[in-house]
Amino acid sequence: MRYSEAKLGRVFVIRLEHGDVLHESIEQLARERDVRTGAFIIIGGVDEESQLIVGPKEGAASPIEPMVRSLDGVHEVTGTGTLIWDEEADRPTVHAHIAAGRDGTTTTGCVRQGVRVWRTMEVVLIELTGSTAHRVHDAELGFKLLQP
Repeated sequence: MRYSEAKLGRVFVIRLEHGDVLHESIEQLARERDVRTGAFIIIGGVDEESQLIVGPKEGAASPIEPMVRSLDGVHEVTGTGTLIWDEEADRPTVHAHIAAGRDGTTTTGCVRQGVRVWRTMEVVLIELTGSTAHRVHDAELGFKLLQP
């Protein structure tokens, strides 16, 4: 286990609008308000054809090859995520997972492929200050890992 300590900073209560892309909107707000590190919760609706990363094709493969699923129809969602400074990109980046449900079926996955808001979505972003946490690309796994 690796960890760093942080303190609570500002809290942003956000309403995303129809058509907004979830991770892009949070990252934009973070850049505009100079939020380098944070955590957030999500509740609302996502539009059809939103895409989730739903797992690796093979669990033991390296680098990891993601599986992507497009959502058929509008889904209700809840989720959570982190906003961590990306050293390579020199900006804060989102890592979030949502559970998207419709008519008794749920799909859970990562939002990086592009999740579009349907009508409205609520996000509460809690800034974490004093943290040394950042993301660094891991060549073996093929994605960016949290470095606390």
